[in-house]
This record gives sequence, structure tokens and C-alpha cells, in this order.
Amino acid sequence: MHVTVPARLRRAAAGAGTRRPRKGRRGALIAAAAVLPAFAVPLAAPAVPAAANGVVVGGVPTTTDDEPWVVALASRQRFGTGRSGQFCGGVAVGPRTVVTAAHCLGQDALGVTDWHNLPDLRVIAGRTDLGGSDGEELPLSDVWVNPDFDATTNAGDVAVITLSASLPGGAVIPMAGPDDTASYAPGTQAQVYGWGDTTGQGTYPQSLRTAQVQVLADSVCEKAYPGDADGTYVRASMVCAGEPEGGKDACQGDSGGPLVADGRLIGLVSWGTGCAEAAYPGVYTRVSAVSALVAQHMSTT
Repeated sequence: MHVTVPARLRRAAAGAGTRRPRKGRRGALIAAAAVLPAFAVPLAAPAVPAAANGVVVGGVPTTTDDEPWVVALASRQRFGTGRSGQFCGGVAVGPRTVVTAAHCLGQDALGVTDWHNLPDLRVIAGRTDLGGSDGEELPLSDVWVNPDFDATTNAGDVAVITLSASLPGGAVIPMAGPDDTASYAPGTQAQVYGWGDTTGQGTYPQSLRTAQVQVLADSVCEKAYPGDADGTYVRASMVCAGEPEGGKDACQGDSGGPLVADGRLIGLVSWGTGCAEAAYPGVYTRVSAVSALVAQHMSTT
């Protein structure tokens, strides 16, 4: 049986990255699940890295020492042993709380309807190089996936993971709130992070990368994504970011990873068409629109 998966989620099976639907990569940026040849997985990373222009396409190396709140979602059982089984990204916003994309924890990505049925599902913290063993692999104690996530438009693409133990070092990044409007102004410089495809051809890096992009006007993504099989841009819950000329973007395997501006988490890699294409910027979950919802599901211990 063949299952079509959102472009950006594809990577999960083949390499190790994800990003919600993106055409040609259709939207989701999950690494493709190469380990499951019978299935195509949403832009999560494949067992073998996913595609794009560098993880972040057009990106440069960075480390989890510099950005300790960037974490990886992984399952060797589902995505293979390469690159620690990474298939999506995540962001530490509390000592035991990680936010990611809802599509990273759906059945298309995980291959099961209940995450408990994927016993080796882990959050990896402090591991710049996925080929190594640095950092910690933390089990999950709870998962909340936004019940209002709309797989047709890709609106509401957020999920909250509660870890069984605190993250090493306790490094977290604050989330943008409803009053942080300046961080979403067109032209604002932002950084996107991930282990996803760096060429758009399924070239998955071993190590964490980052790229500088800029927040674009909502009208740019409304024109690019007026509503089709990939999704529909909804300005109230999404953020448009990239470069007018293309060349820098998140890609498969980057889904759920952070978009940061002014020292705050302003977006989560969600979906788009292709990777780093001038006419199709990246679309991110607008964190200021979901921060209150996330706070309701954050661990208090």
C-alpha cells in the first residue's frame, strides 16, 4: 500500500527529518520513513535524511552548546539507526516541556495511532552530531497533540511533549506571546534550526545547522498558498518566513523545529511547497497564537 505524505514530512522515513506538507515535498517537513518502504511519511525526517537546501537549506553549522533548547525527536524502530533515528525537531520551553509540530506525532509520521505503541520514541537533547552519543535520550511521559490541528489547511500545527525527567542543564527558550508583535513585523531577522535535508534532494546532515531568514508579509504566503492540496495560509495562526529570492529555508526533517527572533521562539517549522524556492516561502506555526494553549499543558514540576 502506498501512502502519500506531506512534502515536508516525507523525510522521516528516508533520512531523518520532517516538515509538514510542502509540495514537491508537500508540506510537512518530517524525515521520510525509509525504514518502512511501504509507506511514505509526512515531512518528518526519513530514516535517511530528508530534502531541502541545507537544513535548513542555505544554512551553516551550529551546536547544541550554543542552542541547548534545540532538541530532536527520534525513533530507531521507526526511522532506522542512522542519525540516531531522528525524524523531527522540537524546542525546550520548560525543564520537562518540549513543543513540536502536531504532524510530527500523527499516525502518518509515527506509524501508530498511539505514541505509547512506539516504545523507543525519545527526545534527544545536547547532541549536535546525530552520529554520536553525546547528550541524553529522554523518554516521554505524556503527549498532547492539538485536537484542533487541521490537516487540510495545516492550521494549529502544535503539540506538547512532557518528558519523564528534566532536560540536562534545564536550558529553555521563552515563547513569544500575544503582545510580541514586533517580532512578527516583515523584515525581522530570524534563525531556523534543524537536522533536515540541506539540498532538497534527500541530503541529511549529521550535525545541527541553522539559517538566517526574514519574516515576510502575510500577503506573500497568502499569494503562494491560497488553498490547495498542500494547505492554506492562515495569517492568524501561521508565520511566513524565508528570503524573497529563495535559497534559505527549512526542509524535510526540520518539522517541529524552532524559528527564533529577538531571543524568543516565534515559530515552529510546519509546511510549505518545495524547499528554499523563491515563490514558496516556509510556513511556520505562529507561536504567539498558541503560547497560552501550550502553557496549559506544560509540566509544573
